[in-house]
Amino acid sequence: MASRRHERADRKGKAAPPAGERAAEAASWPRLLPFAALVVATFLAYRPAWHGGLLWDDAAHVTRPHLRTVGGLLRIWLEPGATQQYYPLTHSAFWLQSRLWGDETLGSHLVGIALHLLAALLLYAGLRRLEVPGALLSAAVFALHPVQVESVAWLSELKNTLSGTLFFGAALAYLGFDRGRRRGAYALALGLFVLGLLAKTVVAVLPVALLAALWWRRGRLEARRDVLPLVPFVLLGLSAGLLTAWVEKRFVIGGLSVHFGLDPPERVLLAGKAFWFYLGKLAWPADLVFLYPRWEISRGASTAWLFPAGVALLFVAAWAVRERWRGPLAALVFFGAALLPALGFVDIYPFRFSFVADHFQYLACAGPIALACGVAAAWSGRLGEAPRRALAASAVLLCGVLALLSSRQSRIYADAETLWRATVERNPSCWLAWNNLGVLALERGNDGEAERLFSEALRLNPGYEAALNNAGFVLARRGRAGEAIGYYERALAVWPAYPDAHVNLGNALFVTGKPGEAVGHYEKAIAQRPDLLEPRNNLALALVATGRPAEAAAHFESALGLARERGLAPLATQIEGHLARCREGRPLVEPGP
Repeated sequence: MASRRHERADRKGKAAPPAGERAAEAASWPRLLPFAALVVATFLAYRPAWHGGLLWDDAAHVTRPHLRTVGGLLRIWLEPGATQQYYPLTHSAFWLQSRLWGDETLGSHLVGIALHLLAALLLYAGLRRLEVPGALLSAAVFALHPVQVESVAWLSELKNTLSGTLFFGAALAYLGFDRGRRRGAYALALGLFVLGLLAKTVVAVLPVALLAALWWRRGRLEARRDVLPLVPFVLLGLSAGLLTAWVEKRFVIGGLSVHFGLDPPERVLLAGKAFWFYLGKLAWPADLVFLYPRWEISRGASTAWLFPAGVALLFVAAWAVRERWRGPLAALVFFGAALLPALGFVDIYPFRFSFVADHFQYLACAGPIALACGVAAAWSGRLGEAPRRALAASAVLLCGVLALLSSRQSRIYADAETLWRATVERNPSCWLAWNNLGVLALERGNDGEAERLFSEALRLNPGYEAALNNAGFVLARRGRAGEAIGYYERALAVWPAYPDAHVNLGNALFVTGKPGEAVGHYEKAIAQRPDLLEPRNNLALALVATGRPAEAAAHFESALGLARERGLAPLATQIEGHLARCREGRPLVEPGP
């Protein structure tokens, strides 16, 4: 009998596992079911946005055709300004996606959801390593909470989901280093941290998060053991922050006159109000808007100081109970540190439109979520069997409700028009939304509707340079180039280096018989954006009209090179014709509006 059993095992290639191992394997499957359910629930919650199109700013983030080459990838890394922001790892991810599936958005949305889910699972692993109760519930709430929809469903915020994954991965690796002091774990943590900074600079708050976590676990911090190893992280984070600030000022805002008009006391008021706003949306995620109404901050308001005073009292209370309960202080420190870049102490470009946005708290929300779920889990451990089951059922119900809310919120990211109409429905004063609806009407050829929408945007904000430029464009396209000139000039009074307005003003001057004046505006546009093709071609046309064909030929050649580089064969053929006529001394066609 024994020989037969051996013979049977040999034919199968291996012996059957012992009964104890089979029982352990069988017992492990139920443990995986909650994770499988979380994966399915997360992807289904974002199902309405799977095929979502390009939204506001997406076209500037998704890799443009002329960068979809190996040379373009090098420019992403080596040339600040080649992309919307200098986050080269994020834009490398966009570059890779453009090579894999071109302009299709399904793959990009699925990647964003997968990264968000991975961030949640890494959060779970980190909380487990810290022995924080309720780690799985924390991960599920982080994954399914509707305030996360803006970061996951909006393609531009790949920088959030990618950097978030690297943030939690680096934190997990560092906690492993803290336990065993292995150099490999430290190197892994530092490497993931650097990659995270290259995805989005908010990852720089990791040292603060780690110190808060280590203090929570041990009740004290030691300079040699806890602080000194994080010095390289701090220095790298500060360097990345300074670089981002320079790039933002030089390439994003440029010469645009953005004045937030906040003095130091008003910035404190803004920070206090924003702090409570984000906590409020976490606790009660109702009336979420892509762009919230922009607050008026005034220190003269009677209740204005209640917000920062409340924040201060919250931290004082957490400090007072730290000996008995360290959780609140650790969670608040993490929350405040992760929100700090968006609280108003420094100016960032989105403050033009709103002082708050859901995607600003993508990482920060993990602190309050972990605290709340940890309290619930610790409390349930003191209950009897029946109450514990009821509480577990309540947790499942909570996750289901959050998933449904996220699914409903995801629907507004289906396409640009749905997004902007949902925005003006909840925030009628959003001049940016009215302007962008006008752009969509313009693209459909509905010039009358576009003119009405641009007028509404300008009624709400008479100094909005994009709406001024667009209003001028629609007038020029309707044969009223003379009227358009005034709008372009007003746009340039707000932003003297506005490339599009210079191009459009040049065109309007050209068609109204002033090619000499048009030349200067084309040259200014090219000085700001050397990669623009239209003003190079039109500058050449204007130079020919002013009797300078030799100079014109050089610009035609530059425009021809750009057209060929970008695969614009019909346009290249047209420019070749212009170049030939220029050299032969024949008349050329004037530019359009």
